[in-house]
Amino acid sequence: MAATAPIDADTAGTRHQDRMQRKKTVIDQRIAEAAARRGVLLVNTGTGKGKSSAAFGVMARALGNGMHAAVVQFVKNRTDTGEIAFFRNCPQVSWHVMGEGFTWETQDRARDAAAAQSAWAQARAYLNDTRIDLLILDELTYAFKYGWLDLDTVLADLAARPPMQHVIITGRAAPQALIDAADTVTDMAMVKHAFRNGIAAMPGMEF
Repeated sequence: MAATAPIDADTAGTRHQDRMQRKKTVIDQRIAEAAARRGVLLVNTGTGKGKSSAAFGVMARALGNGMHAAVVQFVKNRTDTGEIAFFRNCPQVSWHVMGEGFTWETQDRARDAAAAQSAWAQARAYLNDTRIDLLILDELTYAFKYGWLDLDTVLADLAARPPMQHVIITGRAAPQALIDAADTVTDMAMVKHAFRNGIAAMPGMEF
């Protein structure tokens, strides 16, 4: 098999410039067509680590832009996490830990359902509050998986929120109707996780 002749630097440079110019034309066109300005609904789902962490990263970005944010946590019941400690003294953030903990620990469906419904009442208050620019509904998807909340009711409340309000929903197994309603959906797949190799949850990494 004959060897492929090497491409000289000038030719490679010209080809690269041509490709990048074509790419720039396409991207510039897409930017020009993306003229709508409104609040977006994001869903971070999947079996991988980082769904909530990504949401809190966006919240830091929102705060840097002078926005006000609220967090409602539906399953988690810990108040000693690094993210809460970091944002606790930020006046632009309201944070509500309203879960009862992991379902395999509580083993009480009625109590878990009551907690989720209470959390949704708080979330709904923020969905009607024009002062909140970003609302994070952490691990909300589990409320649908276990039947604690009615999906159609939640979708209607999300659709009726203030036009410029952004919402991020996290949690595994997001239902298809929620995915369909969202503007941006990220499915975080797990390739490896330290816990499965016997490494404990580490401060700063997991909480």
